[in-house]
Amino acid sequence: TRGSTANMNPTSNWTNSSSPGDECPSSADFQFQLFPVVYCLVMTLGLPGNLATLWALVLKKARRSPSDVYIINLAVADAAFLCTLPFRVHYHLHHNVWAFGGVACSVTGAGFYANIYVSISFMTCICVDRYMATVHPLTYLRLRNSRCAVLVSAAVWLVFATAMAAFVLLGPLDTPQDSCFEGFSDEEWERRVGAYSAMALLPGSLLPTGIILVCYPLAARRIARIGTGAARRALRLIYAVLAITLLCFLPHHAVLLLHLLRRTHVLRRCDWADGVYKARRATTALLSLNSCLDPALYYFSRPGWRRPGLGRLLRPPRTRGVYVIAADPPTRPAPPPSCHRKLPEGN
Repeated sequence: TRGSTANMNPTSNWTNSSSPGDECPSSADFQFQLFPVVYCLVMTLGLPGNLATLWALVLKKARRSPSDVYIINLAVADAAFLCTLPFRVHYHLHHNVWAFGGVACSVTGAGFYANIYVSISFMTCICVDRYMATVHPLTYLRLRNSRCAVLVSAAVWLVFATAMAAFVLLGPLDTPQDSCFEGFSDEEWERRVGAYSAMALLPGSLLPTGIILVCYPLAARRIARIGTGAARRALRLIYAVLAITLLCFLPHHAVLLLHLLRRTHVLRRCDWADGVYKARRATTALLSLNSCLDPALYYFSRPGWRRPGLGRLLRPPRTRGVYVIAADPPTRPAPPPSCHRKLPEGN
């Protein structure tokens, strides 16, 4: 168990290696500078942005669309994720030495990763909502209901809260002394980490990413034919989600797949193992950037987004309504010739 076998030296291979007893021990000393800098930047930018989004949508806006409901839940997930970062900053500044106990490690570690997948789940919900609004507008009008969005959001939180609670209640993690949520032993990997990693990769990562990368281009192609302001706002929202997915999530998912292949001994070469470990460090830092980029989804979806100033950003739009985007609107037939003849003047 934690704290039973490792060297107390914080710079030893136990705290800077991919796993204890690994045939190909890996190290990435750049993480001790990379993570604190990136996490501090993310907290500085992400916390005000997400709190401003919550204030604008929860307190300033009376009527909320389904997309608004999903953006609110996305902001809550990001805020919860940001609350775990001070612990991670302390951990990496002290060369991967955890000083807050095993329970805090399990809770903050599970919360760190769970909120990542909660975030991409709500981004997928926004994607499906925009796809239905543009590609199947008549069906969307029948289903367009904030209550349905609330139920979907509650289901997402319930699934991930249950998975997180089950992970924590299974007991302490079998990791090297003073490390947290890394360097799992082979026994710990087989007991729970492997199964959770597989679920995080397939239904938690690849499926939502695939939905976003397939549905959004289809919706964008349909919306591009429309020249209205609502269509332009929908396009901005689509491009923002695609950019966040490609920049933050897709690299992490690809490296997570390689990590699973290495831990299941499909990849055995030591040069591969060292490269995968270093890539995991870099992509995890990149993944955290989504928490300070997500508020842009609210910003770009508002009318008048070009106007500068925080006050204008937080001011709710003056006009509200439902819009339908159709691909090929039917052409209006020419009016029939008039049956009335104009009488000459004087008659």
